[in-house]
Amino acid sequence: MKQLAKHFVATAMLGSALVSGSAMAEQKIGVVDVQSVFQAMPQAAEISNNIQMEFKDQIDEVNQLQKDGQFYAERLQRDAATMSEQEKKELQQKIQGVREQLAEKGQPLQQNIQRRSNEERNKLLGLIKQAIDGVAKKEGYDLVLTSNAVSFSKEQHDISEQVLNQVKKTN
Repeated sequence: MKQLAKHFVATAMLGSALVSGSAMAEQKIGVVDVQSVFQAMPQAAEISNNIQMEFKDQIDEVNQLQKDGQFYAERLQRDAATMSEQEKKELQQKIQGVREQLAEKGQPLQQNIQRRSNEERNKLLGLIKQAIDGVAKKEGYDLVLTSNAVSFSKEQHDISEQVLNQVKKTN
């Protein structure tokens, strides 16, 4: 009885594998290079500029602190031999103060810029996802994979250009 059950299960599994194999052969599969679509989007170039403008004052302040710190360090190195101990100490304190300000302002600024970049990138990736869905629906694709998930595909399966055109129409 157990032998008969095993044969029945094996036959059922083999039959389902054959059916699913033929069903897969009928699927229309597309491949999209999301990274190239993202880079070709006009909005992608604007992101960096917009973020730079958004944080311009803070970036300028941090850049000025870096210049001040570099100036003080160069001055200390250049004039240390002719400075009094008091002057050296004051200059070292200025350098330390600049370093503390840089740590206090630089790292949060970098984190804020990264956060905003991620927010904007995610918005664009959402547009790309909508475009992929639209192209897949319009062209009748059953499955669309990203190009980095595929080791090889024929060029006829690449829908990246169609997706890029769809994204450009969206805006």
